[in-house]
Amino acid sequence: MTTISESIASTHRLDLPLAGMTCAACAARIEKVLNRLPGVAATVNLASERARIELAAGQTTPQQIVESIEKAGFSVPQQSVELAIEGMSCAACSTRIEKVLSRLPGVDAAVNLAAERARIRYTPGVADAALLIAAVEKAGFKARVADDSSRDDEKARKLAAYQAELKRFWISAALTLPLLAQMATMFSGDLHHHQDLLPRWLQLVLATPVQFWIGWRFYDGGWKSLRGGGANMDVLVALGTSAAYFFSLFVTLGAIDGLPVYFEASAAVITLVLLGKLLEARAKAKTTAAIEALIRLQPKTARVERDGQLIELPVGLLIPGDVFIVRPGESLPVDGEVIDGASSVNEARLTGESMPVAKAAGDRVFAATANGQGMLRCRATGVGEHTLLAGIIRLVAQAQGSKAPVQRLADRISAIFVPVVCAIALLTFAAWWWFGGVFSEALVNAVAVLVIACPCALGLATPTAIMVGTGQGASAGILVRNAEALEHAEKISVLAVDKTGTLTRGEPIVTDLVPLALDAEAALQLAAALEQGSEHPLARAILLRAKGSMLPAVVDFRALAGHGVEGTVDGRRLQLGAPDWFAELALPGDQIASLQGDGKTVVVLAESLAGRSVALALLAIADPLRESSRAALARLTAMGIRVVMLTGDNERTAAAIAAQAGIADFRAGILPGDKAAAVNELKSDGQVVAMVGDGINDAPALAAADISFAIGAGSDAAIEAADMTLVRSDLHGVADAIALSRATLAKIRQNLFFAFIYNVLGIPLAAAGMLNPVFAGAAMAMSSVSVVSNSLLLRRWRAGRH
Repeated sequence: MTTISESIASTHRLDLPLAGMTCAACAARIEKVLNRLPGVAATVNLASERARIELAAGQTTPQQIVESIEKAGFSVPQQSVELAIEGMSCAACSTRIEKVLSRLPGVDAAVNLAAERARIRYTPGVADAALLIAAVEKAGFKARVADDSSRDDEKARKLAAYQAELKRFWISAALTLPLLAQMATMFSGDLHHHQDLLPRWLQLVLATPVQFWIGWRFYDGGWKSLRGGGANMDVLVALGTSAAYFFSLFVTLGAIDGLPVYFEASAAVITLVLLGKLLEARAKAKTTAAIEALIRLQPKTARVERDGQLIELPVGLLIPGDVFIVRPGESLPVDGEVIDGASSVNEARLTGESMPVAKAAGDRVFAATANGQGMLRCRATGVGEHTLLAGIIRLVAQAQGSKAPVQRLADRISAIFVPVVCAIALLTFAAWWWFGGVFSEALVNAVAVLVIACPCALGLATPTAIMVGTGQGASAGILVRNAEALEHAEKISVLAVDKTGTLTRGEPIVTDLVPLALDAEAALQLAAALEQGSEHPLARAILLRAKGSMLPAVVDFRALAGHGVEGTVDGRRLQLGAPDWFAELALPGDQIASLQGDGKTVVVLAESLAGRSVALALLAIADPLRESSRAALARLTAMGIRVVMLTGDNERTAAAIAAQAGIADFRAGILPGDKAAAVNELKSDGQVVAMVGDGINDAPALAAADISFAIGAGSDAAIEAADMTLVRSDLHGVADAIALSRATLAKIRQNLFFAFIYNVLGIPLAAAGMLNPVFAGAAMAMSSVSVVSNSLLLRRWRAGRH
């Protein structure tokens, strides 16, 4: 008889999120599909959009459950997790971990060697964080879930590990320096044969702790790598130094005076590689300086009004709706809206705007920005993970952990690098011994091949530049979604610009009222009353002009896309829209053409009387260009980018605005739904097309473009709208983003060139017997440092607004 404990042990429970359900019939369908599978008992909750499933052991797998849900027309949304990885020493390690994780069903992983992080998307139920960590540990590394709360702990752990490594390095250096005296004899002309300046027993005593205590990390790392089915830099160092050490040990213990010893080579290589790792760690720490600076900006406490009293609370305890006080010189604790007071706020760290921004009642303020001389009383609107600052930090971390397409070649090479180098070293040893007949000389040259080859530089070339570049972008108010977007931005050849709110301020105003069959004031009243039912920007301009007036109600309201609106006001059937809509009316064409020639949008107010329409008035509306638009567009043109304006305005108005902005190419009469088609048309001749919009109304066009820019994002949600987001509403940000992309890609190409040329030249020189292992070890150690240091030069990049 089966016991209760046995029954529980033979049952596997799943709790899966579901997407695509719209009604109870959907939930019932999924339930029916799942319960048909052998050994499955499922219940689906429509409200929580989850399926609770019990699986009998050995009958149906979680993967089959997910496949059945997808076949039924629904999906199990993937989840993501970030793991902090310990124990990676080179690109072969990161490539190995990526391969191990991506082999798991429902898992897609990207491992960043420079950040020591793995960003993983997985299908819940099929995989989970525990399974992912177990897979990493089985491959010979350590892993744990990384989150914002663990950032300080991780920093402290890295600092402690760095200090311990530094102590070991100084001990290693002290033991190795006497051995390096041996190298003085090399400069007499013979690279491989030298006299002993120290007794061999003393060399053995000095070299042994360096080899097996200081150098244990290479044996440990190499063994774990081989056990996991791969080979990394630790394998090369362990093989090379062991060959030199054990040959020297054999010669010393055997008292063979005719053969040289190479204790100085094994010890010096380990010491120099350790030095390289320390310098690399210091340089890598600087690549995250921008994100660290952002994290430090937010104050720890806030002064909050509670029950009529002002109390100081930790920022984490604030909730939306709390009223807080910001004194002169303090930083804002959360996002909010000013309800009382006036001041200027420095938003440079979030937007890149160096000039303070004036704030008064009704204005939005953001966490971590610095208050000026006034006191502000604000109501919290975004707290915790829902502030603009938190969104920026999240997006920067996501971009820094992503992988650029340009890195794929380096990844493919890293995967086979170590086995190929081992084969070259073996061939070198065999060739030198066969043709030269001197075992020690063959051994030294093989060791030089092993220790000069290093896949580290290949693995660090791209991620370090991406990390610095995205961090610099964030400091200038340019938020990059991922490394792929940063890479593609340098290839942009055409930039499609939405007119309203992008080129212009997005604040249209009524500039002219032309009475035709009704006086101007009465026409404004009727037009404003009609527009009460509309959300169009032009409607807001008319309502703003009529502000303070008592407006009659509108009934039977209808909006006709691309034409205008109609409705009944005070019993009068009115229409308000573009002149083309009223082609049958005798309109003052010259007057309309004159207004449109000034870049103004003209709308006609008409009334239906006894089956015919009568034009009552013309209203001219203008949306002024942003002050920076013309200079920014000139800068983009100078960068070799063709700018195309997309607008719903008629040809004449569009031509006038394009002339004001200095744009030669535009598309007029484009309805909101047609912008995506216009973008696709621009892409048709092989151009790389970018689109700039507000990230909400232009969503289809942004999605159609190769690269999308959303400008003027003022919330954590808005910054998720495009490939690149500009916190400030300024087209100079687009030029800056493209310039940043070009600078970052230039650094990546330089780094990859250094990494490839170093190995392409270094390995043949070592195989030809032209490099001593000590020099080879020094070169290998410095290769990674040089790549990271070159990436750090990107910190000099500045947004080029002028």
